[in-house]
Amino acid sequence: MEEYQDHSLRGKVFQQLRERILTGQYQEKDELREITIGEELGVSRTPVREALRQLELEGLVEIVPNKGAFVIGISPKDVADIYQIRSLLEGMCTRWATFHITEKQIEELEEIVMLSEFHLKKKEGSQASQVSHLDGRFHQILYEASDSRIMRHVLTDFHRYVQMARTRSVKETDRAEKSIQEHKEILEAVKQKEADRAEKLANAHVLHAMEHLDMKWEKEEETPDQSGR
Repeated sequence: MEEYQDHSLRGKVFQQLRERILTGQYQEKDELREITIGEELGVSRTPVREALRQLELEGLVEIVPNKGAFVIGISPKDVADIYQIRSLLEGMCTRWATFHITEKQIEELEEIVMLSEFHLKKKEGSQASQVSHLDGRFHQILYEASDSRIMRHVLTDFHRYVQMARTRSVKETDRAEKSIQEHKEILEAVKQKEADRAEKLANAHVLHAMEHLDMKWEKEEETPDQSGR
């Protein structure tokens, strides 16, 4: 029982630290001190140390001997790579979903599309976070509908890795509107059991999101150069 509780504690610390890295709370090159984190989370240094090792295996942290653990984070190239891989897997996932999706899941997808349009029109401060959350839930239901535990696990992890980038994407109304329209088309293809069309639409949907993010990063990186700074 003690071993199980220790494992569970390490898992909780790992999840919290990973969430902080992926949401930008911990920035690239930040040092992650075992003592400080342990005090913040109310745990000993052992589960923190184990969590940092696990984060190093995921490529989010670098442990430098005699110096400490430092955040590597997710670079724009990492995000682009993930979107390229996701585009293929999301297409396959959506194809499988056309064969296994339930009426309840279809109803939930329809509700998500409706709520997404509602929040987009409200134009409130929480709009981006609401639309981003609904976008994530739309994809999560398709992962579940694929009837593949492995597919669900892999794509869920990818989705978490680009969480901050996705939130940035839906902040712009134009992309958010197009994304919701693409969700509608994907949903319709799934409802009609058009597996080929559903796969192509899902593949294109992810690539469109990636292209939009690439344009934003390029503009942000070019701006300082153009100003002479």
